[in-house]
Amino acid sequence: MRDFSKVKRLVIKVGTNLLSDKSGINRARIFDIARQVSELREKGIEVLLVSSGAIGLGAKKLEHEKAVSYITLRQAFAAIGQPLLMQAYEEAFSIYNLVTAQVLLTRSVMNNRTSYNNLRSSVSMLLKLGVIPVFNENDVISTSESGNNFGDNDRLSAYIASKIDADLLILLTDIDALYDSDPKKNKDARRLDTVNEITSEIFSYAKGKGSEFSTGGMKTKLLAAKIAQRGACATIIASGYEKDSLVRIMEGESIGTLILPKERISQKQRWIMNSMPKAKIIIDDGAKKALLENNSSLLFRGILEIKGTFEKGEVVFITDREGRNLFKAVPLLNSTSLRLVAGLARDESERILGTRRDIVFRPEDSMRTEYAEL
Repeated sequence: MRDFSKVKRLVIKVGTNLLSDKSGINRARIFDIARQVSELREKGIEVLLVSSGAIGLGAKKLEHEKAVSYITLRQAFAAIGQPLLMQAYEEAFSIYNLVTAQVLLTRSVMNNRTSYNNLRSSVSMLLKLGVIPVFNENDVISTSESGNNFGDNDRLSAYIASKIDADLLILLTDIDALYDSDPKKNKDARRLDTVNEITSEIFSYAKGKGSEFSTGGMKTKLLAAKIAQRGACATIIASGYEKDSLVRIMEGESIGTLILPKERISQKQRWIMNSMPKAKIIIDDGAKKALLENNSSLLFRGILEIKGTFEKGEVVFITDREGRNLFKAVPLLNSTSLRLVAGLARDESERILGTRRDIVFRPEDSMRTEYAEL
């Protein structure tokens, strides 16, 4: 048995497949989720939902049967489908005298610390009022081309869970757990009950193309679990088709796969982790070794190149020669000043800047990326 008796704040992500049927939206599923959430609320657990399905609903509303590949078409269908999705949630939760609130996000909200903190305050107030926030990515304006999107709602749910100090993230899907091989192809596949560390071996279990079990499904869920894990939030990957799965999970039943959390980090480090930088500082091998092995500060002399522009206090990637993003960090100087002293020793940089300080950033102002953890 698992012990979730101390869980006070829960994020539930509901996948598209669970919400869709031939008519467009599976209302029976939404009503069942509302029923289970109401039971959890009666036990004093704050619940936040992350829901997919808006694009599919919009497409079916206009009787569009083909795959939605064009960006502008996806944006249009999202605009049509999102109010339909929220209407279904509002109808379902109103039966249990619960109010829902729509919260649409873009990646830029996470990148800007002011809007990041404002969102956190707004969500906290909704929870105090007993409201169920329903999150979705703002697909009408978020695109991968603009760098303003999250990529998928699995990772969006993990960023939300990390941001609002959730104790547990439940990813409800059509896959019942993580296995050491594809259970659809291997009858001896072993279900992983608990994962302590998401290693490269764990990621290898999610490899493959064209399968809901692998790249399109489980891999993004492991990436999401890794984000949540670093935010001190546990994750469960479980099937939404299991009867009363949410209630049973919270009662301690061994359903799905549990990914254990890491130690809690500061709010500033959480903001750094959730940001998506647009600029990079390329470092040499010596600086890379010092950062990864000794948890050192980055010095001017370790900089090879600066790509992009940034102001003091903005988050940037710290990247090695091979182009791998090792850290996200907040430099003490802007890109213009750092370009003047890149690669210079302290004596040389002092003549340019007039100070003996030669630190780019300190360890407490950085977070290792997913790559550096593997």
